[in-house]
Amino acid sequence: MSARELVVLGTASQVPTRHRNHNGYLLRWDGDGILFDPGEGTQRQMLRAGVAAHDIDRICVTHFHGDHSLGLAGVIQRINLDRVPHPVTAHYPASGQRFFDRLRYATAYRETVELAERPVAEDGVLAACRGYTLEARRLSHPVESYGYRLVEPDGRRMLPEALAEHGIAGPRIGQLQREGAVQGADGRLVRLEEVSEERPGQRFAFVMDTRLCAGVHALAEGCDMLVIESTFLDEDESLAVEHGHLTAGQAAAVAAGAGVRHLVLTHFSQRYGDPAEFERQARAAGFAGELTVARDLMRVPLPKRRQPRPASGG
Repeated sequence: MSARELVVLGTASQVPTRHRNHNGYLLRWDGDGILFDPGEGTQRQMLRAGVAAHDIDRICVTHFHGDHSLGLAGVIQRINLDRVPHPVTAHYPASGQRFFDRLRYATAYRETVELAERPVAEDGVLAACRGYTLEARRLSHPVESYGYRLVEPDGRRMLPEALAEHGIAGPRIGQLQREGAVQGADGRLVRLEEVSEERPGQRFAFVMDTRLCAGVHALAEGCDMLVIESTFLDEDESLAVEHGHLTAGQAAAVAAGAGVRHLVLTHFSQRYGDPAEFERQARAAGFAGELTVARDLMRVPLPKRRQPRPASGG
């Protein structure tokens, strides 16, 4: 399977610290690279993390607060400076078009790359790509904010031993995949389900600044990896609600209820000095899966695929 991993470029909330840059996250999904929420300093963090402008195929901005978008100017100009050979698509709340325009043309530079603007105005599918569908859901924050979700279609994995047993090889495998059944070596019709197993599609969600709302739960449902803000610790829940954020316990409870396999907590307030407390509170909230408290420049691989159900018999 091709590489699927999250490269963490920054994990601070409103104010960067000595050890945490403003937000920035690159999802490597096979041959595609999706850059989420490039805050101030993202271009330099890319250099430190070994991420090139050529790695970016799509940019997804959740909302236009500076810690999630001020890096757009530098990233867009770097994409053009390096003459990235493929088109790049940008998604962002439609209500923030004026902010995107200002950041895209913050200073003079030569445009060499096709940058397609695809603003988000409502919940739904944004793009159907090779290998995944990109969706958006509205969140609850003082400014309009959207979370993003990648869904890979379910497929089937061919079983070489079963194919050999029925004498199916070469072009006839492709025919079986297209038509659902072919004649085996003994003359019997062999169905696709007999020589393959389900290959569950993977799911990834990115949820930033928001209170608890329906969009959070919809984005998290059934995810193999959920990257989600946990700006505050549970004792400061009133501040979280006031400012439109989540606590570590709230984020973990969402993940537990949604069946998330790997939870990545990020977007931490500078008021807290002990990152381990976010993990303790997440575990106390009932999340038992794989858990990562994000650090700048770390790489987090997506979990291996869920185990498929056994193939049906003949």
